[in-house]
Amino acid sequence: MAKSTPRSRETARTALAGAVLAANRAAGRRIAVAESCTGGLACAALTEVPGSSDVFSAGFITYSGDAKQRQLGVSSEILETFGEVSLATAWAMVTGALAGSDADIAVSITGIAGPGGGSEKKPVGLVVFARGLRGQDPDEYFTQSVRFQGGDRAAIRHHAAMFALDLLLPERDALRPSEDIALPAD
Repeated sequence: MAKSTPRSRETARTALAGAVLAANRAAGRRIAVAESCTGGLACAALTEVPGSSDVFSAGFITYSGDAKQRQLGVSSEILETFGEVSLATAWAMVTGALAGSDADIAVSITGIAGPGGGSEKKPVGLVVFARGLRGQDPDEYFTQSVRFQGGDRAAIRHHAAMFALDLLLPERDALRPSEDIALPAD
């Protein structure tokens, strides 16, 4: 498999974002995204598509723990107990994105893109996602830890943004909390 380029990654994100916007437009839904390690890649892909404003409600770029607390209402107890890269933090981020927007669906992304910052328990490439629907029981929000392996920082961030965008598709509405998985990152 050929290694992807920055341009091919951007093209892939924009194409998926277009499909996400079209599907949610057809479903009459608005979307929000809360990002940490991807630093706005998913939001940028969504807003790259002309006419996205009728579907895209809000984007929260909360790179630090303090920003997660202030912008999304993630509690200090969650951050201190589980850390910034955890299912609990991703869950709290998506809860905050729904509360802080008029979105019908939201996703959150938090992780370790590297090259440093990893540990044995939380290695580089570990990215945690959550997905919630307005009105859904918060205990039923989809949460997922994914280990993107073998990629550099740009590849990990790209694949994390793609995974999050895919979670915004209406056909993912039946997803529930699931097991950790590992995926290649180039």
